[in-house]
Amino acid sequence: MSVVLVTGAASGIGGAVASSLRDNGWTVAGLDLQPAAGVALALTADVSDPAAVAAAVRAVREGLGPIDALVTAAGHYEMLPVSEISPESWHRMLRVHLGGLRNCLSVVLPDMLDRGRGSVVAVTSELAIGGGDGDAHYAAAKGAIIGLVRSLATEVAPRGVRVNAVAPGPTDTPLLSPDSPWRDREFLATVPNRRLTRPDEIAAVVRFLLDEGNFCIGEVISPNGGVVI
Repeated sequence: MSVVLVTGAASGIGGAVASSLRDNGWTVAGLDLQPAAGVALALTADVSDPAAVAAAVRAVREGLGPIDALVTAAGHYEMLPVSEISPESWHRMLRVHLGGLRNCLSVVLPDMLDRGRGSVVAVTSELAIGGGDGDAHYAAAKGAIIGLVRSLATEVAPRGVRVNAVAPGPTDTPLLSPDSPWRDREFLATVPNRRLTRPDEIAAVVRFLLDEGNFCIGEVISPNGGVVI
């Protein structure tokens, strides 16, 4: 049975991905700051901590076997005008998003390359494509993921490993506070389908890339309800 490691698996998009893959036959290891429910192995770690991620990956291999797929959905979000982004806020955003992906790849990818097979899906954001007012540090971190995905995909595809990204639009998860402007009726009226995307809809795209999209290499698929067309 194929093993997948999902970061951010305790809630939101990561939680939906973990549930969807589990229901479709994957053995799921969930990595988050809080234990994920309904997975074969629940691990707690901060993805921005390389040592903690390495220890978690060792536990997955010991408990479940080789990792066939990696989905990085751990997230951190805040809206700030660019003039108010402190060095600490800037670096935390990069550590969680770009650093989290790097930390996972550094310990998962070598084994995939040795085995000659594997798949990586990194969750980025449509803000990395279209930008957003008050989202400069978030968009920069998510945009860096796209650059990494496209470059890495070219490098490792000849060795049997596929790397792709999913760039969701505003999605109904706990990362969006109740007073978030993305939940405002005036904003939603500008969205072609007039609502936030559901986490299970993003999970369906991730599942497609892992289960069926063998022809997808270096793709950035953006299920965003028409926010960016």
